[in-house]
Amino acid sequence: MTKENLKICCIGAGYVGGPTCAVIAYKCPTVTVTIVDLNEDRIAAWNSDNLPIYEPGLDDVVFACRGRNLFFSSEVDQAIQEADLIFVSVNTPTKKSGIGAGFAADLAYVESATRRIAQVATSSKIVIEKSTVPCRTAESMRAILEANSRDGIRFDILSNPEFLAEGTAIPDLMYPDRVLIGSLQTPEGIKAQNVLADVYANWVPKEKIITMGLWSSELSKLAANALLAQRISSINALSAICEATGADVDEVAYACGLDSRIGPKFLKASVGFGGSCFQKDILNLVYLSESLHLPEVAEYWKQVVTMNEYQKSRFLERIVKRLFNTLTNKNLAVFGFAFKKNTGDTRESAAITLVKHFIQEKANIHIYDPKVEDAQIEMDLCEPGIATPEQYKKSVTIFHDPYEAAKNADAIVVLTEWDEFKTLDYQRVYNNMHKPAFIFDGRLFLDTKKLQNIGFQVEVIGRQV
Repeated sequence: MTKENLKICCIGAGYVGGPTCAVIAYKCPTVTVTIVDLNEDRIAAWNSDNLPIYEPGLDDVVFACRGRNLFFSSEVDQAIQEADLIFVSVNTPTKKSGIGAGFAADLAYVESATRRIAQVATSSKIVIEKSTVPCRTAESMRAILEANSRDGIRFDILSNPEFLAEGTAIPDLMYPDRVLIGSLQTPEGIKAQNVLADVYANWVPKEKIITMGLWSSELSKLAANALLAQRISSINALSAICEATGADVDEVAYACGLDSRIGPKFLKASVGFGGSCFQKDILNLVYLSESLHLPEVAEYWKQVVTMNEYQKSRFLERIVKRLFNTLTNKNLAVFGFAFKKNTGDTRESAAITLVKHFIQEKANIHIYDPKVEDAQIEMDLCEPGIATPEQYKKSVTIFHDPYEAAKNADAIVVLTEWDEFKTLDYQRVYNNMHKPAFIFDGRLFLDTKKLQNIGFQVEVIGRQV
């Protein structure tokens, strides 16, 4: 194994594995990278002109090196056998049943991938945790690998957590704040750590490649996401006070952000945070705290999630109240279904929760999002506990044009901060709506005065209007 002929396999072609290993291939032209997944449709999409993930800049990276030193395949076993380094980047959803349901991570996919590596590998490997996992997952992986591997084969396990924000994943990978690589602090572990560090050193400054213990690396990912989510819940809690007192949450956030000890990032009030990581990682931290018999710590972090759900319910109540205390048979145009702009990801999107309640209130919902596929919206809203297929068909219509979605609407509810929503012809929108025409800005980013001058009744998170 040399730097020149290094072979990398990534198990899992999702939101983390795909972009991460595509950038590695892009930045390391002498390294061969193969991304594998059992889902043949997903692999076919990665090999097509229409990639399964929308990220600004991702197309350019993939198309530049696909077929050269970047390959997408469903031949999992072959890729494992040929690889020197194996990234495990599979899904770790929150458990839905059993011990820890609703809090603990379901590590079934991690275990399955680890067992596959042990069964298939015919030479020593460096196995890298890339999925977000609870503390000491590497210990379980090592036990599986050592118990099932052939004689003479060695497995070294590293933790290399991702710190990607959807919508900015490519610049996050190209210019990371830091790259963490955790290992057991043994001579073999440190040697494996250095192999991966050398890969990143092709484009990441060495001072930003941080080596540490395995357990610290695992916990750092959960801790970072928990702290970021905590800031969002903190400013959202303050937004409720702002609405009640007449303060402006944007002005409060700006004043606080000027304090060098606090800084301005993640102090933007909204209808609530979503995505694949924040809520899942906080619940993981809650479960870990409870498992370690630290109930006060668990309750502290649980409150971050509670605050996030409260923000959604407050926004819903505000909508119902302003629409004369009933949504029955009213037409609501929902602008945005992704959990944030510049991604098609809907996991834990506030829109799912809000639309669920709109359906229960017997409203007619018109949904427009520029990147989320129709099938994804239907799948999200037909989940158990959200809506039945019959309720969905009766209540929800998907539009591919925002003006059509808003036609004959009683209100527009903005739930994703897509840039195009700032530049719509709102006079045209207003002319075709029922009057009084309402806009509920759940992302605190529209020009309120301009909308009011047109004639809209505007409601904004964290502000009296």
